[in-house]
Amino acid sequence: MEITILITILLAAFALFVSRAVSIEVVSILIVATLALSGILAPKEALSGFSSTATLTVAAMLVLSAGLVRSGVVDYISATLEKWAGGSRSQLLIGLGSTSGLFSAFINNTAVVAILIPVVLALSRRCKIVPSKLLIPVSYFAIVGGTCTLIGTSTNILVDSLYRTSGGPGFGMFEFASLGIIFLVLGSIYLFLFSDKLLPERTSLSQMLSHAQLSKFVTEVTVPSNSNHIGKSIEELFIRADEIRVMELIRTEEAILNPDLKVAVAAGDTFLVEASARAINNLLTTKGVDYATAVSDHQRVKISRFDLMTMEAVVTPNSRFLGQKIRDVGLSRQYGVYVLAARRLGSGHHIYNLRDFVLRSGDVLLIQGDLASLHALQESGDILLIEGVEKTLTLPGKAPVAVAILTSVVVLAALGVAPIVFLAFAGVGIMLLSGCLKLAQANRALDSSVLFLLAAMIPMGQAMEKTGLASLIANWVVDVAGSHGPVVLISCFYLVTNVLTEFMSNNATAVLMTPVALAVASGLGVDPKALLIAITFGASASFSTPIGYQTNTLVMGPGGYFFRDFLKIGLPLNILLWIVASILIPVFWPL
Repeated sequence: MEITILITILLAAFALFVSRAVSIEVVSILIVATLALSGILAPKEALSGFSSTATLTVAAMLVLSAGLVRSGVVDYISATLEKWAGGSRSQLLIGLGSTSGLFSAFINNTAVVAILIPVVLALSRRCKIVPSKLLIPVSYFAIVGGTCTLIGTSTNILVDSLYRTSGGPGFGMFEFASLGIIFLVLGSIYLFLFSDKLLPERTSLSQMLSHAQLSKFVTEVTVPSNSNHIGKSIEELFIRADEIRVMELIRTEEAILNPDLKVAVAAGDTFLVEASARAINNLLTTKGVDYATAVSDHQRVKISRFDLMTMEAVVTPNSRFLGQKIRDVGLSRQYGVYVLAARRLGSGHHIYNLRDFVLRSGDVLLIQGDLASLHALQESGDILLIEGVEKTLTLPGKAPVAVAILTSVVVLAALGVAPIVFLAFAGVGIMLLSGCLKLAQANRALDSSVLFLLAAMIPMGQAMEKTGLASLIANWVVDVAGSHGPVVLISCFYLVTNVLTEFMSNNATAVLMTPVALAVASGLGVDPKALLIAITFGASASFSTPIGYQTNTLVMGPGGYFFRDFLKIGLPLNILLWIVASILIPVFWPL
């Protein structure tokens, strides 16, 4: 009976994770409550995920990552990359791979990708390369880079903790490096050879904004129903308005980039234009058009200024805004920022019925505000300004301290001086004491979706062992694949984990598969390390969908990608690394 209840809980959780109908935090809380209320786990067991060393270690590493980013270390490397790359796409890919892969091995890869997105957009303009050719590679570099060390991804930390809890020795700091480096090298070669052919050529709206002329502004103007320009062509409407560029036409909820100037103007048409302040003023006073509207919290208001900066912003995976309607977020009230438009993940058009638009991770907002307001919003960590405003204010003087703290944590953990959870907590304390990070910034660095998911899935793994579900699945796996040798067994674990992680999340999948791997190893009387390695790498190698890994979600909007773009370039890479893992894991970690 308990197994039936647990399977029901698992299927319901899987459906909610895949559908994204509710937030990860809500699903996680429901899992914990259901496991306790159903009697499958005792209350203390159901809550054990919150005090798990895996959850606490990941929380500490998120804060350490934020301290390193805040110190300006990543910004410095990014600036160096800009100078080194020149105009060569090949050099740029090598530089991005080195930067993203190296940093992701030691700090949170979502933070690394968030830092690199504005850099990539600036470089793509300078090198005359569309950003859609570069942003997916940056995400992939970060993913494979994170597989190189124990702390490179929360999945590695999680599986290590579960392994130790079961009585195993755990993994060393660089035990993943042998296969992780091979993944990074092969992934880099694959992207170097095929990314230009397989990735689309798309330009995000922010890329259309002219940075060469700082006196230019972007705003929306609308054609009222009594305008004498209705029926005339767009070209006729703007022909005498010097230095005005029509960037976008919004008509009946549809947005058309770079519209045909021969198209006839209709009542209610809205145009996104770039021009000087004088040109916009002339347009408004002589052409019979008016300012458009923007969302100011609970209502739409007329745009009253055109000297504000307009740019795109991505809703981050750990944003407080997730699940909220734009009218309830309070951007205008808190930051003085207006929302002009929004674009859903994978959608080719902007959405203009904004007030009731419910925000999800990866959604792109076209926002408008002055420099100070946009800085304040960027500092909140709830959105990522893709381009146009400097990144968060950094403290370059603290960079050596931040580097020394993280290096000390890594070295001492590698030497086995103390458990990594205590070393990471000590590092966080020193970061705060030294001023590398403020307490409020440390709090913002804690990704609630990751931490709640860990806190829920760890007791889920315990429930699988306690009810016998893990043993049941393990016996089936042994019957099907156990007699075919270690390569087939390891290959099956990697493949199943890899497929599941594309639709759920890396951590949830790892927790579900780890008890099964331990039970299989126990049944066969073999060392479980090889199977656990297959799970860690299979869970991290999420390339075929934008929802399996946070970095993929983050680049989707800025790159103008669709779901199919990830499938086209990611599926061959998934297959390549699956074959490599199936061959090499039994060599490096014999069963």
